[in-house]
Order: sequence, then C-alpha cells, then structure tokens
Amino acid sequence: MLLEMAADGLGERTALGSRDGGMTFANLAVGARRLGAYFAARNGERVALVDLNSEAVPLTLFGAAIAGKPYVPINYRLADDQLRAIVTRTAPALIVAGEGVAERLGAIDGIEIVSRKEVLDVASDEELVEGDGWGGDPDAIAVLLYTSGTTGEPKAAVLRHRNLAAYVVSTVEFGGASDDDAALVSVPPYHIAGVSAVLSSTYAGRRVVELEAFEPKTWVETARRESVTHAMVVPTMLNRILDVVDTDGQGVPSLRALSYGGGPMPVSVIERAMALLPDVGFVNAYGLTETSSTIAVLGPDDHRAAFASTDPAVRARLGSVGQPLPSVEVAIRDPYGEHVAVGEPGEIWVRGEQVSGEYLGGSNTDDEGWFATRDGGHVDEDGYLFVHGRLDDVIVRGGENLSPGEIEAALVEHPAVEEAAVVGLPDVEWGEKVVAAVVLTPGATVSEDELRDFVRARLRSTKTPERIQVRETLPFSETGKLLRRVLRDELV
Repeated sequence: MLLEMAADGLGERTALGSRDGGMTFANLAVGARRLGAYFAARNGERVALVDLNSEAVPLTLFGAAIAGKPYVPINYRLADDQLRAIVTRTAPALIVAGEGVAERLGAIDGIEIVSRKEVLDVASDEELVEGDGWGGDPDAIAVLLYTSGTTGEPKAAVLRHRNLAAYVVSTVEFGGASDDDAALVSVPPYHIAGVSAVLSSTYAGRRVVELEAFEPKTWVETARRESVTHAMVVPTMLNRILDVVDTDGQGVPSLRALSYGGGPMPVSVIERAMALLPDVGFVNAYGLTETSSTIAVLGPDDHRAAFASTDPAVRARLGSVGQPLPSVEVAIRDPYGEHVAVGEPGEIWVRGEQVSGEYLGGSNTDDEGWFATRDGGHVDEDGYLFVHGRLDDVIVRGGENLSPGEIEAALVEHPAVEEAAVVGLPDVEWGEKVVAAVVLTPGATVSEDELRDFVRARLRSTKTPERIQVRETLPFSETGKLLRRVLRDELV
C-alpha cells in the first residue's frame, strides 16, 4: 500500500539512487510488482536476503509483500556455520544472495538461491507479469528479523504488515519530503532501521541513496556528492564521521537532519556533533526490532535547548531519548510489574499498534498488549525517557545493582577517553566486580588511577572500576551494539 500510494501520487520523483538516472517511484512499484509475481511462483514460504545494501533491498522487501511471503533479511557478516544455521531455520525459502554467498551456503534442503543480478533483471523485464500491489493481509507476517540476543541462538522477531504500517502512517506525513530531499542509508538491511528507512522514505517521497556498507570517509563523500539531506547512524558511526569532518573542515553542507539510535550515545559525542555541524537538526530515535523501530524521540529543538541550557536537569536531556511518540504508551515498572514513581528506575514497557512483541513460536506481550523491553530506564518529571541499558547487563555488586551505562558515561567525560565499556566479572567477596575498558582519543595519555579518581569524584566508590584496561578498539557489532559477552571473555 505504501509503495502504491507513492507511485500514484509521486511517481515521477526519484526513489532510489542518484537524482539523474535513478529509479523513480513509479518504476520501483512496477519492479516490485514483477518481483511479487516472480516470488509467488517460486517454491518456498519466505523470501530471504543475504546481501549488502543495493536497489535489490527495497525491491525484494516490497516484492515479498506483494507475493504474500515474509521478507527475511539475514546478517551476511555471520560466520559460515552460523549463517548456514540461520538459513536452514528460514527454510523453505528463496534466498536473494549477494556475491559469494551461494558458495558460503552450499546446498541446504528447502533453499533455492538467486543472485542480486537475477532479481534486478526480473524487476526490469518489461515482458513479465505483475502482481497485485494493493493486495495482502494486514495480519500476515511482513518481516522476520533475527535478533542478536544475549544468550542462546537468535530469536525470529515477527513484524506484521499492520505493525509496520501503523509506525509509518503515525510518524511520517505522506509526500511530506521536498523534491530535493535525499536519505543516505548505510545501516545494514537486516537491521530494523534499514527496513524502516525504506518504508518511511517511500511514504514521504524521499529519494534513498544506498551505501553498500559503512565506511566513514565514503559516507561523507557520498553525502556531499549526492546532496544528502537526511541520514540515520548508530553512535559508533557518528564519531567516525565527525573525525572525517573535523579533519577536512568541509562539513556536510546539504545535511539538514541526522537521526541516531541503536545504542547509547555518549553526551560528549553529540555535543561534538552539534558543535561541528551547527546547522543540522539532530534526532535521537529509540526503538527496538519488536516495536517496528522508533517509540521515543528527542527532536532538534530539544537538542538545542539542552545544549544551550545551564540548568542541569535540562542539560541532562541530551542523554535522554526524548519523549514517547503520541501513538505509543510507555511505562516504567519494577520487577513485580508495578509502576514506579517518576524518576525511579525500572524496566521499560511499551504498548501500541506498531508494537509486535512477537516471535516465531509465541508472543511476549501480556494480556493488555504491553511488551517488556528488557531495557532499564526512568522518566523525568517532564516525561523525558532515559534508557539505562539492558537489564541483563546490570552488575550486581554486594547486592547493589549498578548500571554499566552510568559508569561508561562518566568515563567518556574525561578528555582522554573516546570510548568506554564496563562489565561485571565474578568476584569471591562481592559477587561481581566492576571492570572497564577504554579507547583513548588520538595522542592522549592517562593513568588507570587518574581515571578511577575521575569516576569516583562523579559517582561513588562502589561504582568505580577496580580495573581499567586501555585498548585500541572495543568489540562492537556492525549495528553499533557493544558486544559485552565478547569483552567480558577478553577481560577475564
């Protein structure tokens, strides 16, 4: 429906690629309908994609919907055995595979593989029949996304057409983009942000420029060359982009809006971004795979007000994720499911039409439709939501719950620290002890004792790391999530 509306009302606008020679919304719709008929005629109950960003991503997403089959983007960065295991779980399915993927997968029962080139050829073949772009069941599964999880094998999160449509229609104005708007998509296609970027840009009528994979210099050069006005990044991407901009001093003149999410953003990084890119409107978008993307937003005006304020409570909002969307409800609850007082920490629960909270095999919502996010947080007296991190990551020291995010935020306030990560390690006396790893800013030096004193002065002794390791890099996933399990194993 979203694509057909864009094709009918904004058909001559460029949807994908460069302004000159890119694919229009009308052509995107025709190509997706051809793929819809093609996918419907193939064996398999699902259409999966194991590939980098390209025109094939939106074509496959919409084509699978028209075919009435779930779209399943899979992490191409997985080790071969993990990739084969996920694809095996996805069977019976048709796999749209990038270069070298077929060789990595080999033969798997119930799996048929086609290349990106074959998909693009089908989309452009004028002799092929087209599927029904207006058909479909709103309660059918639109997308299956394998979540990374903290333990065990990944779960397949279920997003139905009604969940995704509810998110897009409630947050995006149809045709609201200007003719010169362009969104740079560099998050991988198997991330919920990659899915929502395609859907939101289509409904808004905004041109999408796909970057195969993120590399900071290429990102900046592409944004300048393509006159990119909108982009979404994860925190680790933003800091590296700022390094490029800071070095060459040319800025990104066309950029008007930059959203970020997918992980905690150090306040020092967003402050640096606002100083280097003063004409850009920054948006912190907090959401989860299970919520069809964003559920809370800290908008440009809130960023500017917090950045300019001398009131500590207002200034602190730079570290918040803003206020919930009008279309969702957010509550903070204690371990027994009871609501906590304003300012008190607890677990973030969310409810709304865009919230699925569902996995293959069952739902994870309660009888009233509330989904427990497993994220800790609190809400201040003005309704701003602060996310403390995953509850599974909480360090329990001597019976006291310590938030790694709070300690990390204190560490990165030190001018010598660029990135910080904190984990709990087993301790005979206290149960767990606080251990940190930091990456220093280029050319900086600092002692472990100095950093401990710095944290102690801002927090208290029980939250001060017993050990701080200086490293060249921290283990992040390509979507910006800190791999605490990996770090924990390396620090033992």
